[in-house]
Amino acid sequence: MPAPRTLAELEADVLRDLELTAHPRAPWLEPKTSGGAPVLDCLIIGGGQCGIAVAFALKRDRVDNILVLDRADYGREGPWVTYARMHTLRSWKNQTGPDLKISALTYQAWHEAQFGAAHFEALRWIPKELWNDYLLWFRRVTGIPVRNGVTAGRISPARTDDGLPCLSVETSEGPILARKVVMATGQEGAGRWWMPDFVEALPKPLRAHASEEIDFAALRGRVVAVLGAGASAFDNAATALEAGAAEVHLFCRRAEPMIIQPYRWLTFAGFLRHMGEMPDEWRWRFMSYILGLREGFPQDTYNRVMAFPNFTMHVGRPWTGARAEGGRAVLETARGDFTADYAICGTGVRMDPASVPELAGCAHNIADWGDRYTPPAEEANERLARFPYLAPDYAFAEKRAGETPWIRDIHLFGIGTSLSFGPAGSSINAMSIAVPRLTAGITRGLFEADLPRLHAELRAYAIPQVTLDLARLAAE
Repeated sequence: MPAPRTLAELEADVLRDLELTAHPRAPWLEPKTSGGAPVLDCLIIGGGQCGIAVAFALKRDRVDNILVLDRADYGREGPWVTYARMHTLRSWKNQTGPDLKISALTYQAWHEAQFGAAHFEALRWIPKELWNDYLLWFRRVTGIPVRNGVTAGRISPARTDDGLPCLSVETSEGPILARKVVMATGQEGAGRWWMPDFVEALPKPLRAHASEEIDFAALRGRVVAVLGAGASAFDNAATALEAGAAEVHLFCRRAEPMIIQPYRWLTFAGFLRHMGEMPDEWRWRFMSYILGLREGFPQDTYNRVMAFPNFTMHVGRPWTGARAEGGRAVLETARGDFTADYAICGTGVRMDPASVPELAGCAHNIADWGDRYTPPAEEANERLARFPYLAPDYAFAEKRAGETPWIRDIHLFGIGTSLSFGPAGSSINAMSIAVPRLTAGITRGLFEADLPRLHAELRAYAIPQVTLDLARLAAE
């Protein structure tokens, strides 16, 4: 049996694979300035899995003048070691993702180099901490430029010194100029974490959203109530139980919990590659059904809470109000009040561009699905109608043409893409198809804007590929 490969050997394979597949190699973009300041070809906001995958794909297309920003410290990008409270990823261990189908860059190759092929074979699911370690290795070995600890803010229009449109992005370190901006900010890209107003009105020591930092150790011996019945809600309930909560009660609005995960069904090439190309009625028909079902929870997640006798799941019992009494949260339901020491909302996100700092200058004119498509009455869903209606290259579209034409250069790659493209910006499984589509849109825009320069360069191109022997030319 061959000896296990080392990480150093794998990294040598990565460099060889990238070199062997580097065609076309010719540089085709020239540096730009605006007011004398440098202009990036693309700024990517978000250094998690989607952001680094987009950066990698752009570098493969010789778009090298790029930068990735992330507000988190190094190693804390994305949810994996912060608010992701499951033990493992929910995707298959042999999925491909940021690697874009380069075998030496896959998670499996990295895992086997670290722990051996037998260890990977015995693995059921990928531990989330190992996935986080893999992403950090991926960005290092591919040379992706990431600047941590930088918060992005308002995006506004600008111009390069040669007259091309570009964007100015306010950041905590000063403005950054870029011809294209990708918002790879996951769940929050076009909206905000959401909980019912009456829960949000409770004193902060009594409640939290599942996306927040929660001191679970402080819940030891306490009664905890969780709203929601998706995987995230169960993860938070399990974490509270494992931290020693006296009781954990999970409240599900539906009379029957969601036990089907439709994302398992749609993971095939036809859907992932072509859903975004279909007529609006079919895109809405498929995705409104899928998103209307909400997220299911896997068996392992359910088993995790059911291991505790002090866990109770309440079905068909939504919260209708809340108040604080005696330092506790009283949660109102149709079946009477329920009193808890702490309430956690696993209620996901709502699309709301006006709440996104980067979009403060254009949120009023970002088209959503309600602006573009009216479904049959039986398919109507006001929550889903607020999803942004994206252009084929994932760019924001205008609600009223001509008011903010510059938003065509802001590309979304997060959960907000779901109605337009399926799980394109929120799924590891979709990356190998979705990322090349997005980056092709970016390079198309860069190419189109540079057509006059490129045409002039073509006309001026005069590098001979043959040396003629003039002595042997017979001229008439």
